Amino acid sequence: MLGAAAEELDQADTARNRVKALTATVRAYEAGLAAMREGLRHVSIREAALAAELSSREAEIAQLLGVLQTLSRNTSPVLLLHPAGPVGTARSGMILADVAPALETKAAELRAKLEEARTLRTLQQAALNQLQDGLDGVQKARAALSEAVADRKDLPKRFTEDAVKTGILIASTETLEGFASGLSDIATDEAPGSLPDITARKGSLPLPAEGRVLRRAGEADAAGVTRPGIVLATRPRALVTTPTAATIRYRGPLLDYGNVMILEPQAGVLFVLAGLEVVYGAAGQVLPAGSPIGLMGGDQPSAESIVRQASDGGGSERSQTLYIEVRQGNDPQDPETWFQTAKEG
Repeated sequence: MLGAAAEELDQADTARNRVKALTATVRAYEAGLAAMREGLRHVSIREAALAAELSSREAEIAQLLGVLQTLSRNTSPVLLLHPAGPVGTARSGMILADVAPALETKAAELRAKLEEARTLRTLQQAALNQLQDGLDGVQKARAALSEAVADRKDLPKRFTEDAVKTGILIASTETLEGFASGLSDIATDEAPGSLPDITARKGSLPLPAEGRVLRRAGEADAAGVTRPGIVLATRPRALVTTPTAATIRYRGPLLDYGNVMILEPQAGVLFVLAGLEVVYGAAGQVLPAGSPIGLMGGDQPSAESIVRQASDGGGSERSQTLYIEVRQGNDPQDPETWFQTAKEG
């Protein structure tokens, strides 16, 4: 997956639609790195289980090795002789014939487990270089994407934002609801019509970023505050895209939500995405589905820290949070009725 993403990045440098190509490249890198994290986690879990098993059988293994070493030091004729004479020799030979296969089976089992332990360690060492290449690649792809978005001039615009009215609206509102209700007042020269109705797609829209639901609508946070949206835990620098074609109604800082992107996929419906570090685009632009709208914050972890975290039993590193709210007719809706989410959280 990481190799394919690297090839896509090279091709995207000359692609006609660089934003679309680079968006796909960043997504491919994110998926590849996530797969490597999960693989490393499974490797570490297996290695820990194997180490614990070998440690618990230390006495048994030492005894087995002692017996095998004793057998290897003696020649076959000496082993077959017994002080009690031919009968004793026959009996000892029979016992040895019974014991030898069992010893060989145990020795083979031990060799296999030791070889597996070596293989797991080799996998972890090899993954370090591959991870570093992937992390370098996704960083390059994000930088190229930001540049391509800044250079993009071909997006249609439904309206022009009145900066003065926007400033007044921000200064005069204390809630997201109040701000959303006044969004239509900051638009000038708005074109008539709207994007197609997406009601039939409710429940099937992709989430704006790869992550898992950390808090659902109406669930209290650590401070006891409840909000009508969901909180999605994402990895640092995760790419955020629009789930469907939509008009940018607002982008920028708002209240205590950090950087906010408000999208209008159809008349009367708003998708509010808050907590981004970088936001792309301008108010009034109409974006195709899957278009990049920003990046999450945080520092990208190093390859060494990812391997170390996997060895400790982790592997998620979802330290950033994206708040997602859906408003219809300015009334909050449960986002999980609109987006595909993992119910187990």
